[in-house]
Amino acid sequence: MTQTSLPFDLTKASEILSNAAKGADDGDLFVERSRSESFVFDDGRLKSAAFDTDQGFGLRVVAGETTGSGYASELSLEAIQRAAETAAQAKRGYSGHLATGPTPTNRRLYEPIDPTSAPDFTMKTGLLAEIDAWARAFDPRVVQVSVSLAGSHKEVDIVRPDGAVFSEVRPLVRLNVSVTLEENGRRESAGAGAGGRAAYEDWIQPDRWQAMVKRAVKKASVNLQSIPTPAGQMEVVLGPGWPAVLLHEAVGHGLEGDFNRKGTSVYAGRIGEQVAAKGVTVIDDGSIERRRGSLSFDDEGTPTQRTVLIEDGILKGYMQDRMNARLMGQAPTGNGRRESYEAATMPRMTNTVMLGGDKDPDEIVGSIKRGLWAVDFGGGQVDITSGNFVFQCTEAYLVENGKVVAPVKNATLIGHGPTVLQDVTMIGNDFAMDDGVGVCGKAGQSVPVGVGQPTLKVGALTVGGAG
Repeated sequence: MTQTSLPFDLTKASEILSNAAKGADDGDLFVERSRSESFVFDDGRLKSAAFDTDQGFGLRVVAGETTGSGYASELSLEAIQRAAETAAQAKRGYSGHLATGPTPTNRRLYEPIDPTSAPDFTMKTGLLAEIDAWARAFDPRVVQVSVSLAGSHKEVDIVRPDGAVFSEVRPLVRLNVSVTLEENGRRESAGAGAGGRAAYEDWIQPDRWQAMVKRAVKKASVNLQSIPTPAGQMEVVLGPGWPAVLLHEAVGHGLEGDFNRKGTSVYAGRIGEQVAAKGVTVIDDGSIERRRGSLSFDDEGTPTQRTVLIEDGILKGYMQDRMNARLMGQAPTGNGRRESYEAATMPRMTNTVMLGGDKDPDEIVGSIKRGLWAVDFGGGQVDITSGNFVFQCTEAYLVENGKVVAPVKNATLIGHGPTVLQDVTMIGNDFAMDDGVGVCGKAGQSVPVGVGQPTLKVGALTVGGAG
């Protein structure tokens, strides 16, 4: 599907922007038109179905550390002119020189499709009912099923003061399944999901959604046998894939350019220093095809790339948008992101991963004398300034002398992000990306992201549990 035509001339819009940005350091016009839908099938019935459309633009003028902006849902040259007059106030009393903008790229990491247009409403809701029925038939202990499906189609045009235009269609879909099992009067719930920048067809094939149901049932079944989590400091092994959300939160945010420019990150001013154990390599890569966190170019027009943040334990760089890169004397890395045309642009993660090592995952788990094997994670909290974090495990096992003793319930991991990286003692050869469910929050904005890692062992973490 090609992009629909705009109700105004982009060349004239560029002229308005160029006039507003004269004497400033940077500026852009971000135009967005979006369609999104969501369906929730819960308790054996279609609980909700929603369809939304939105459109608008955001115009920025950047002078030094000051950003002037204006936005509107009206797509017209008149509205753009009014926004430009407001945004231009940022350069009052300032004399700068427009920075060179990014070069447009023809690279596309996903197809320009519209998930909201196909399949039709009946097929989508029918699929949710089918998944519900299949999950209940799969295991007689299933007493509750919730299935959700969501898709969106965004058309983006980014105009630069030099007249360059970056345009593309950004699709995104996600399917989630949650089940509740009951056995001997005890109930446990678990879920699974998957998605990415592609058509629904990639995730609604029976083999794909049945695997999600089986995974959710397995996790809930394991938790039915769980015992209270012992508390204290112990060895912890993190599983591959989604558990890298701990890396994302506890370490990734601290490597974003704005926090380091302002000196509020624990990594500020430490490029070239050993900040992690040898063998630890962390990258942010927004250029992986069809991944949830990927973009052909970021929301400033900079092509996304593979940015090495930590290499063999040495801090190599930060994730940068254009403003923070300029103020720090560095190059943009394609990490300038915004939730929508109404939101501010800031440096954000895309797909943040720790690369694999050479250890067999069974060997890593077998090396635990007494500790926790955390296979799957829920939510967590982190303090960017201190690096301290708390994460909840949704599937974890107590291990003693290399043997799994029992699954544990309500385990939490408490630690310090930089310390965790320095205390990585074994890195597995089973690197995996998550299934495509990540959402990152920062300064009130949410954007889709991806994470990935192999199985890895941390020498010691504080485990919160029953005592």
